[in-house]
Amino acid sequence: MELFLHLDTWIALLTLTFLEIVLGIDNIIFISIVAGKLPKAEQKKARLIGLALALIIRVLLLMGITWLIGLTEPVITIYQFALSWRDIILAAGGFFLIAKSTSEMHQKVEAVEHEKTIKKPKAFSNAIVQIVLLDIIFSFDSILTAVGLTDQITLMVIAVILSIIVMMLFAGAISDFVNKHLTLQILALSFLILIGFLLVIEGIHIHVPKGYIYFAVFFALVVEAINIRARKKHGKE
Repeated sequence: MELFLHLDTWIALLTLTFLEIVLGIDNIIFISIVAGKLPKAEQKKARLIGLALALIIRVLLLMGITWLIGLTEPVITIYQFALSWRDIILAAGGFFLIAKSTSEMHQKVEAVEHEKTIKKPKAFSNAIVQIVLLDIIFSFDSILTAVGLTDQITLMVIAVILSIIVMMLFAGAISDFVNKHLTLQILALSFLILIGFLLVIEGIHIHVPKGYIYFAVFFALVVEAINIRARKKHGKE
């Protein structure tokens, strides 16, 4: 309890919680798109299960923090280029994210309704599997961010729990809004492809400041918000 008597602790907790929420936005977007392909009655259940699994995965990763840090040790060396398990996981996760997002974008553009040919139980289970895989990828990036900010596992766990609770509260509103606008879904999928590319190049030791990525996404979202407002206005007229 002495830990929470210091102002620095609360500042670190607030900062870490905010960053965890920001890092979790792309997770919510993907969960919203995947859940949006399910029947309306199952979408909320899929979102809640996905975020609950994300919480469990992140807490388990935090508990194995020593093992996680050890993943940065080189396991493959080619000439002067060394790869660690962290690099391999990031690159593999990035490729998976690019492939999955590209496939989803193709379905949106070509209007291929695969869910009509798949039984609902299988569709639901497939959605949960996809969400779990993405939870693992996003959790890895999230935990590495937490490790870089503090060495207090207690603060990390609290920040993760608070961020997931916030995401659970607003996931429904975000999901409904994203699924209502097709152009926003394409933009979201493009953002996920960009994040996947970022993970791949980070896996091969090319560092790109995330600030540039967040600014680009923010600018694109502002432009799309203006487009949505303009379409509504013209629709009314």
